[in-house]
This record gives sequence, structure tokens and C-alpha cells, in this order.
Amino acid sequence: MSSKKALKYAVYASAVVVFFVFILLPPIFGIVIKWNTIQQVFDQPQIMNRALTAIGNSFVIALAVAALDLVAGIPMAWLITRSKSRWMGILDTLADLPFVVPTAALGYSLLLFWNSPDGISSLFSGSLVSTGWLLIMLLHFVFSFPVVVRVMVGALLDYKMEFERASRTLGAVPFVAFRTVTSPILKPSFIAAFILAFARSLSETGATFIVAGAFENGPVFLQNMKNSFSAGLVSQTTYEGATVFASMILIILACLMFGVIRFLGPRMKLPFKGIWPSTERKLSYAKAAKSRNALTLGVFFIIVLVPSLFVALPAFQAVFTNTLPNALSGSGIWGSYWESLLLSYGLGAIVTVLGFITGLPMAILIARKKLGASKSAILDILVNIPLIVPSIALGVSLSFFWKESLPFMPEIFLLIFAHLSITYPYFVKSMSAAFERISVDMEEAARTLGAKPFRVFSNIVFPLTKYSILSGAIMVFTRSVSETGATVAVVTSLKTAPVVIVEWVKGAVSASSLEIGLGAGILVLFSFLILFLLRLITRGKGRY
Repeated sequence: MSSKKALKYAVYASAVVVFFVFILLPPIFGIVIKWNTIQQVFDQPQIMNRALTAIGNSFVIALAVAALDLVAGIPMAWLITRSKSRWMGILDTLADLPFVVPTAALGYSLLLFWNSPDGISSLFSGSLVSTGWLLIMLLHFVFSFPVVVRVMVGALLDYKMEFERASRTLGAVPFVAFRTVTSPILKPSFIAAFILAFARSLSETGATFIVAGAFENGPVFLQNMKNSFSAGLVSQTTYEGATVFASMILIILACLMFGVIRFLGPRMKLPFKGIWPSTERKLSYAKAAKSRNALTLGVFFIIVLVPSLFVALPAFQAVFTNTLPNALSGSGIWGSYWESLLLSYGLGAIVTVLGFITGLPMAILIARKKLGASKSAILDILVNIPLIVPSIALGVSLSFFWKESLPFMPEIFLLIFAHLSITYPYFVKSMSAAFERISVDMEEAARTLGAKPFRVFSNIVFPLTKYSILSGAIMVFTRSVSETGATVAVVTSLKTAPVVIVEWVKGAVSASSLEIGLGAGILVLFSFLILFLLRLITRGKGRY
């Protein structure tokens, strides 16, 4: 971005160094430090078989959920960006809410909605959805759906509609214009959204454990091993060995899969060769569009929003009791809650700023292949590794590394490093996909007219990607605010709001259902207000 080569290379080199030193290597070295314990797994075939079966379940569920997220998320993003309704700003903010609900509270909410007699199951003779793989898929769909929507909203806002208008003037109906013009341009964003949804499903721990029942995927297996260790049923070396074994298998298999996606994705031809003029014309009619929008909103409200916010229903009941005055006065358990809320939002803001500063140069390196095609592809795969590792395993491995390397490091720095490791890939993947959509010829044309690299970035690249930057920042902030597993693993005295709510839900701290609901409701309300303010700042900009 600078015309001075030394400064430009220093920025890129710093981004790479920060990535390796603070993001990638600490969790890997944390695993390597305990590598000798992996023999415990090989000596116990039943544990190894459990681990392999659980990892296989993780990949099957993650692939299915990521595909469903794309199918449901793209129409949602299209509705948000293309509709002229004044309510779309609110809908856009509502789409992010499942992302900011603490994962344990989210799992508890879906369990209440789908499985408890107090939820939708009250309309049937028994539980509508039993604990197990189906409830896990519903849960993973809910919390990864906002990721796909956020990536695609940023892509569609950055995308210039002149291309579609040109195809429409040549006689293409809307669906054909989307298939033949929009889809090929947005292909990098499709791939990025699929990868992020896949990785998010693969790594989630806390909420999955609540709804899994007897079913095990990778993160549930790790949580069960931790619980067995805490109960004295397995030794510490067996627990550490299982963590190392499962984490390494997840990393290796996911890296191979991401490598395949990275290799085959750019070679995937869009549009597909099949043409069905009659069907595509019918899908372009206003009636079909209204049906599609109605189905999209139905899926969002019934499958995503209402189940994820069901846990906050007691918050409305708490308003009419002494619970609300006690909360506002900070008495009892509420004193620590307000402190944790301030820590959560302060931490989210710090991590978002650091993610932007360190992630933007890395996204440019990957998208523009500054290090060469092969090295940039490898770097792109490595960026995904923190997404793959279950958050609890990532937190444990980071704790192994930092506490043994720098035992006197303040806990707040451990917390920042842990949240930065988890959220960093979201911003980089979102931005690299945005940069890939921009033709290099536009930048080269500006340079031939005498524009310096920074001027090219500020006048051409930034205006075309600013909504993807906003989307990436929102994903980083909301992911940090809602993180639970890694937070618990790396700190002992500091508690964020999700951790406090988890303690309330699981009974570690005595709290009534009204207090749990009000605590979750306040967190959701504040997050909604922050996100809605961001929408107001950019209201009307980027819509066509």
C-alpha cells in the first residue's frame, strides 16, 4: 500500500510474523509440548476408536451444515441487500443475533425450544427433536448461518449492479443474470462462506455438549474426556493425550480438505452448463420471488431466530419482578455480571482493532499472491487452522504454551491472544475473498495514471471493499463477545459475560431461571444496539 518498498515489505513481513508468532504457532507448540502423552491413546484402543468415530461425525455434520447454510444464507443476504424496505436494516441486525448469544446459552435455548415441554414440543405428545445428531445439526446451522449471511452481505454490497443491469438489457431474466453474471463474480465469497461455516461447525464445543446427549463428535469427545479427568476416571496424561490426538487429526484432515477446496474451488466453473429457460423464467417472476423471500424469512425466524432467543423469554418476565431492580443495582450475583459485561465488550473492541491491523495486510498477501501462487495458497490454508481446532482444545493448547513459556504473563494478555487466535481467520477470509473479486487491471490502470499505491487503495480498493471490512469486523467482534470454551481454558480469575452465564446455566453459581434469562437478554440487547448503530452509520450506503 506504500510506494516505499522497504515500508511496504516491512508491513507485509510484520503481518506474517504476527500471524506465526501469535496466531498459528502457539496452539501448535502447545500441542507439541504434550506430544509424548499421545502414546496413552495408542495404548487404549477403545479411546482411539471413540476419537476417530467422533471426528468422523464432526466432518459429516460440518459438511452438511455448511451446505445448508449456503442454500439458506445466500437468499437471505440477497433479500437484505436488494430489498428497498426500510425494515432491512433491522433484519440485517437480527441476522447477527445468534452470533452474539453465548454459545452455552444458545445450546440451552435450542434444547428448551426443541426438546423441552416448555418449548414447541408442548404442541406435540413428546419431544419434537431428541438430543443427538439432529439437534446438533440444528444448533450448528443456527450459529453458522450468520457467518454465511455476513460474508455474502458484504460481497453483495461491494458488488456493482451495473453488470446485472447490462445482462438484463440484453434480455436475461433476473435468475439467469444471477446465474451467469453475479455467481461467477461472487464465487470467492461463496467459497469463503462455506469454509467459515464448515470450520465454525467443526470447532464448536460448549453449546454442542449441551444438546449432544450420548452422541459424540470431536469437540464433545474432548469435553467428555475433560469431564472424565475432572471426575478422576482417567489420568491427566490420558486426557492430555486424547486432546493432542483428536486436535492433530482434526488439523491434518481439515488442512487436507481446505487444500482440496483451495485447489478445486477456483477451477469450479460458474455458471454451470445446464440451462433450463422455462424454469429459470418462472423462478424470475414476481410471484416466485415473493415465495422465495417468504420461505427465506420463514426459515430464518422459525429455525434460527426464535429458537436462539427462546432462552431470553424469562427476561420479559423478570422485568415485572424484583429481578430487574436487583440487576440494575448490582446486588448479589449482578455485580460480577456487569464487570464481566464490560470486559466482554472491551475485549471484543480490542480484538477487532488488532484483527483489522494484523489481518488486512495478510488478506492482501493471500488475495494478490504477493508471495507467489503456491506460498499464498499454503498461507491461506494455514490461516484456517485456528478455526479448525475446537475452542476448548485451542484454549488448552494456548494455555500449555503461554503459561510454560511466559508464566508471569497477565491473564488479560492470555485472553486477548486466545480471542485473537479464534477471530483472526474470520476477518482474513472475508477480506481476501473481497480483494479477489476486484480486478487487478483496475489497480494497474490507476498506477499507470500516476497514482501511488496508498492512493490506489484508498480511492479504488477501499470503496469497493468497505462493506466486506465492516462485515469482517462485525464477525470478529460478535465471535469474541460470544466465545466461552477458550476463555475458560486460558484464564482463572477473569470472567467474560458468556462465562458468567455458563456458570449460571450449569449451576456453578446459584441463579434462578429469571436471572439467567435476564442476563442473556441484556447481553443480546446490548449487542443488538451496538450492531444496529453500525447499521445506522452505513445506512443507505452501498445499496443499489
